[in-house]
Amino acid sequence: MGESIMPNLQRERIVEYLNSGKRIDGRALDEFREIVIERGISKNAESSVSVKIGKTEVFAGVKMAVMEPYPDSKNEGTFMTTVELHPMASNSFDSGKPGIDAVELARVVDRGIRESGFIDLKKLCIKEGEKVWQVFLDIVAINDDGNLMDACGLAALVVLGDAKLPVYDEEEKKVKYELSKTAVPLNKEALSFNITFHKIGESIIIDASSEEEAISDYRLSVAVGEGNGKARITSLQKGKAGAISDDDMERILKLVEDNFSSMLPKIRKYVFG
Repeated sequence: MGESIMPNLQRERIVEYLNSGKRIDGRALDEFREIVIERGISKNAESSVSVKIGKTEVFAGVKMAVMEPYPDSKNEGTFMTTVELHPMASNSFDSGKPGIDAVELARVVDRGIRESGFIDLKKLCIKEGEKVWQVFLDIVAINDDGNLMDACGLAALVVLGDAKLPVYDEEEKKVKYELSKTAVPLNKEALSFNITFHKIGESIIIDASSEEEAISDYRLSVAVGEGNGKARITSLQKGKAGAISDDDMERILKLVEDNFSSMLPKIRKYVFG
């Protein structure tokens, strides 16, 4: 009951601000909240980070293992993403097996990385047909104040950018509990990052707060990288029940184009330093 009442009480005020070209927290419609990144939060992971967008916070970690390759890709390593929406992050999250929201988040992050070709899976091959590296990317939501999509997507990129391969002993055929100086092989030019849009009334906004998310008509997450100096969309994911009109889609694509050139250098700096 409370969850449905609050958006109704807030909607008129939020829409009023948006119609005037600003938001309740003072941001422009296409402005992100402050982004804060902390590296090395876990000593047991191949790499680990905390990413905050405003009050939204997620942890991400990478672990590596050696496994047999899949039959249809004998010379390629593998990549797996999981997301946990912990009850401490929001009263709407439950403990136990991943719900639909966690599964969707994991798939969106995974697809944006996989379809862009950001990880060079062939360079994760140890011996073709026998042994390859598997990259496990685990993300945990610590606090949800809106826009978990982009927080998880950025955390994934940063933690992969920091990750080093463990030492693999060829003679003993096992992984040592120490890291090598070899980074996880990444195609830096294929870097693709996530921008999530929400439609509220007649306005389309970036980096929605939890209150804004609660009253939005629809959500569209766009993974975008660089192609011949221009924005290159690598994946799309729509959420919520509202329909996207042709005009809305044109507006969103224009926002992607307008924000891409300023965001890409910032994302590169977050990921590669």
